[in-house]
Amino acid sequence: MTNYIYIILLYIIILMCFNFYRARKVKTQEDFMVAGRSLSMTVMVFTLVCTWIGSGTFIAGAEFSYRSGLSGLWMAVGAWFGILIIYFLAGKIRTFGQYTIGDILEVRYGKAARVFGAIALIISFVTIVSYQLRAGGLILNVVTDGAIPVEYGQIITAVIVIVFTATAGMMAVAYTDLPNGIIILSACVLSLPYLWRFVGGYEAVVNKLPTNYFAAVNESFGSMPYLKAGGYFLSTFLLLLGIQSMYQKFYSAKTARAAKGAVIFWIIGTIFVETVVVIIAVFGASLFKSLADPATVVLTTARNAVPPVIGILLLAAACVVVLSTAMNYLLSPTTNVMRDFYQKFINPKAEQRKMVLLQKICVVIFGIIAWFMGSQLVSVLNQAFFAYTIYGVAITPALIAALAWKRATPQGGLVSIIGGIVVTVGLRIFAVVRPDLSPEGDPFGIPLIYPAAFISIASLIIISYLTPPPSLERIRIFFPDSK
Repeated sequence: MTNYIYIILLYIIILMCFNFYRARKVKTQEDFMVAGRSLSMTVMVFTLVCTWIGSGTFIAGAEFSYRSGLSGLWMAVGAWFGILIIYFLAGKIRTFGQYTIGDILEVRYGKAARVFGAIALIISFVTIVSYQLRAGGLILNVVTDGAIPVEYGQIITAVIVIVFTATAGMMAVAYTDLPNGIIILSACVLSLPYLWRFVGGYEAVVNKLPTNYFAAVNESFGSMPYLKAGGYFLSTFLLLLGIQSMYQKFYSAKTARAAKGAVIFWIIGTIFVETVVVIIAVFGASLFKSLADPATVVLTTARNAVPPVIGILLLAAACVVVLSTAMNYLLSPTTNVMRDFYQKFINPKAEQRKMVLLQKICVVIFGIIAWFMGSQLVSVLNQAFFAYTIYGVAITPALIAALAWKRATPQGGLVSIIGGIVVTVGLRIFAVVRPDLSPEGDPFGIPLIYPAAFISIASLIIISYLTPPPSLERIRIFFPDSK
């Protein structure tokens, strides 16, 4: 046990020293928020993979697959399709070259859209950070055989994430993702063959598990399993399409070509890692049929079903994805606070050093809030689904329309954003207040992603057609050929 934790802590200390070194280069707002727009395609690839592959994959996705088998891929596949679409937008995003999605929303829809978009993003991203910290606590608990309680593990994870992020911002996030990404890919490549042999191959797993573990849609999803599977797909699809952490990485790229090229390798790496994690979780389900916490299936498998050298890599991968994702999602909403609120409405001419200092203070405040939220969590999976949904329906339809649909109007975009927030939060509250009418947290048995997405998209389209077309000045930055 001690060897595992010592090795992981040593690696974290090395990363921390590297972050302090990189911090010396952070002089301006642009350095802190978008790494001085200096990221090469290689760094871009690994930081994109690490940003998306977090506890949503190693903890929530693993828990989902432990319970439902290969159907757990429904959550992952949505992101894969999202990345495919992002490929065609990456160059345009980089050419626009701002800091937050609020910059895009304001250009197309006005200041109010920027404000409400920032509110939805902050709610979603702080929620995502909260369950990353919870996942960090689970990892340290498993690695130490319970010597570190989950609650203490969350505190340790929160301190590391806050210090890393506040030290150097995007400079720290992007460049620590390079070795982190190598560890994640190495762990997946090396662990699967050993685990395959340990369980006795595919046929042995099939014989140990119920047949529905290998169905396209597991009947355990509830009374409407296909609707539930589609909900998981849609939530990750919409989140990935509009997620600011990715856009911020594209803004950080050296060139539009580097941003677009990185997407190709990003999707390859993401498909590989997420598929391997699902397989490990299913194999783990055949070995450990009565886990007290199914969310730890990958961690437990790393401790007990692969050689120690491979196990430490897999555990280290789980640690680094949690740290990396938490850092990315902690940095992003603080960027919104500074750009979309402070710099826009309070002090437009703030000095660069003051902006950097204030954003570091925001990092600490949001980190503490996320830690408190994480300490109240019961299920990482449920919290992830809510965070994905509110972001995906409140921001993504308006954001993609801003980039790809000339007819989208300021009125349509604003109502879409507000409608997505209100419906998602309202249905979430209803599910808490009336659990008798909300099986598995779904109001009336219908995953909230469906009504929320319908209201958001329908209002965007209908109101855009009912209101005058946007002016050429408003859309020309995205559509230079407009006349």
